[in-house]
Amino acid sequence: MPPPAAAAPTAEQFPARTAAIWAALDPLVAAGRPLQVLDVGGGSGIFAVPLAELGHQVTVVDTSADALATLARRAGNAGVADRVRALQGDADRLGGVLPAAGGTGSFDLVLCHFLLEVVDDPHRTLQEIAGVLRPGAPVSVAGANRAGAVLARALSGHPVEARALIDDRDPAPGRARPARRRFTPDELLGLVRAAGLQPGPWRGVSVVADLLGASSGADPAAVRRLEVALAESSPYRDVATALHVLATRPADAGPDGAAGAAALAPE
Repeated sequence: MPPPAAAAPTAEQFPARTAAIWAALDPLVAAGRPLQVLDVGGGSGIFAVPLAELGHQVTVVDTSADALATLARRAGNAGVADRVRALQGDADRLGGVLPAAGGTGSFDLVLCHFLLEVVDDPHRTLQEIAGVLRPGAPVSVAGANRAGAVLARALSGHPVEARALIDDRDPAPGRARPARRRFTPDELLGLVRAAGLQPGPWRGVSVVADLLGASSGADPAAVRRLEVALAESSPYRDVATALHVLATRPADAGPDGAAGAAALAPE
């Protein structure tokens, strides 16, 4: 017999470092209407399982079989296995991965969190995402912030690496694997617009939570409230660990999601 469904999560249960993302998603996911959600690169279900606990149907696409196995275990333990679907595949080939999950252009919300740093082509990935969104529906995009990475390296005693990041150079060029991308707000918004999506205001994610660390002794609830308060205000958001933006597929977008891309491209 499957375990009983867990109670729907509350804001206080979410980690402080992602509080700003959950605060932005809350008006969309807490309205009571079940949504068809796609989590691209959602791996082990950090976002997918809480969304399923809120009553939404969540499809997760990820390249890692191990991460998807963790997702299945987490969903089962939470009692929401029937509301979570796992598909193994690449983010830049969503059109070939998703027909088994109901086809393209049918998702009410897409999550693209901390994925653009590692995909082969961020622009192609966002174009694929635009194509699977229902016209008028939002996509939640989060990515590493270059300014936050500079500050973190400097504070941890690595000024040479921090200086390299300022110029968008690899801080450890001798390693075998390629460096993760980091974005400025203008770069992230430019990628979103170039994919034919209309971005809203950007916010900072983990302005202070990552700097504090688990050993700080700070009250987690107070840190979460502080994160939400700082997320949309400069200069605080400018040095956050990550950037986040909610963007929308225009209602008049064509089948590939690209209509209006020229008009939305950065000036």
